Amino acid sequence: MVDVARQLLDELMGRNRNLDPSASAKEVSWSDEEFCPYFLVKFCPHDLFVNTRADLGQCTKLHDDEAKRLFDEAKPCRKKTQYEEDFLRFCTNMINEVDRKIVKGKQRLLLMNSKTEGGRPVPKHQEQLNSLTEKINKLVRDAEEAGTRGDVEQAQGLMEQCDQLKEEKEALVKQHESNGWSVTAEIAASQEKQMEVCEVCGAFLIVGDAQQRIDDHLTGKQHLGYSKLRKAVDEMYEARRKNTINLEERRSKDDDRRRRENVKREDRKSRERDDRYSNKREDRDRNRYRRDHREYKDRSDRYDNRQRDRHSRRDRNERDRDRSRSRSY
Repeated sequence: MVDVARQLLDELMGRNRNLDPSASAKEVSWSDEEFCPYFLVKFCPHDLFVNTRADLGQCTKLHDDEAKRLFDEAKPCRKKTQYEEDFLRFCTNMINEVDRKIVKGKQRLLLMNSKTEGGRPVPKHQEQLNSLTEKINKLVRDAEEAGTRGDVEQAQGLMEQCDQLKEEKEALVKQHESNGWSVTAEIAASQEKQMEVCEVCGAFLIVGDAQQRIDDHLTGKQHLGYSKLRKAVDEMYEARRKNTINLEERRSKDDDRRRRENVKREDRKSRERDDRYSNKREDRDRNRYRRDHREYKDRSDRYDNRQRDRHSRRDRNERDRDRSRSRSY
């Protein structure tokens, strides 16, 4: 009881209610173990079914709005994802449990209806009519046997009893024909009290019940609690589905972008290879031209040198001949 009171005071006045005004308050962190993880994610299921058959008892954790705000503003992380998984698992287990209850309730109603239809009790006046009919038939058979034996007096006595029973039977039939409306009313009343199972919380409802009682059920804690659980689970699964679709679209866009970048990269490499090949070819052509030009120049120089040497020898020979001729004179 003391812990519950302390928790209520913490939720109403804050955890630092007893601190000195000059003292610095402890900074709130949503990851502290004292805070209820279910309340941080959406809401605490313990608060939904107070004083109902599905009451889960008092929550042992703190429900702090500041911690919830920090949790909502926090970036996705492993602990935050774990809190969401725990909340989803807890709510799903509760929904599965009430769904099993709904299935059992429907099976129970189906069994009750089949028993009512298959083994419906026979009305009291019908039992009387059946009994009178059996007695009349028996008296007729006995009278026939007495007549066969030749006992006329006994046969007449039996037929008189048979006539009395027939009159009693006719009177009974007329009496219940005049009261036929009451039988119809009973059947209608039994039909009006047919039951059905609520698809949300599993409660038994009367078909065609008064609107006020239907509204009371729809606004009751148990129905609203399970409705809130189902809505929260559906919203979380829908959010996950959208996140998955967005993630797949983002991955697809990233794949397309990487594919385009790879194509551009390959094109650039291909152009670079072509440029290198072209440059190499130009270099080869240039080197070939230079080599050919050098070889041509070398050949030309050698030719010029040979010609020069030839002319030089010829000139020298001519000078030698002229010198020798001049000596001979």
